[in-house]
Amino acid sequence: MNPLPRLQKILAEMGVASRRRAEDLIREGRVTVNGRPARLGDKIDPAKDRLKVDGRSVRFQGGGKIYLLLYKPRNVVTTALDPEGRTTVMDLLKRGMPRLFPVGRLDYDAEGVLFLTNDGELAYRLSHPSFRIPRTYRVKVKGKPTPAAMRGYL
Repeated sequence: MNPLPRLQKILAEMGVASRRRAEDLIREGRVTVNGRPARLGDKIDPAKDRLKVDGRSVRFQGGGKIYLLLYKPRNVVTTALDPEGRTTVMDLLKRGMPRLFPVGRLDYDAEGVLFLTNDGELAYRLSHPSFRIPRTYRVKVKGKPTPAAMRGYL
């Protein structure tokens, strides 16, 4: 029998917020389980417990892990939210998609394939330098860069 998951993990999997932000919501008293204020570390059964955030019901959709390759065009930022109001990679996805996390970065004016997932463990292992995942980048530039311009890139 699987142990019940912690509330903040369920909130993150439901796309309500990141796990850290979900912890903040719980601390702020904005989350209830079965009509009672939630506490950090509460374990819930997402199939049975009634969950609300800011008074609004939240339902666990179930499902599994999602792994998505997305073509990111130029002039789109590789982030979930942009305080400057620019188009983000999340704006390119269909409405109603579960919360996905971009793995890696492409510059605003760069285009290319980007990996998105809701598998936090995989995203962490692919992104964190301690795991030393090799990466290869192919870049096209105009003109011939000088050795000084290339310093630090080779």
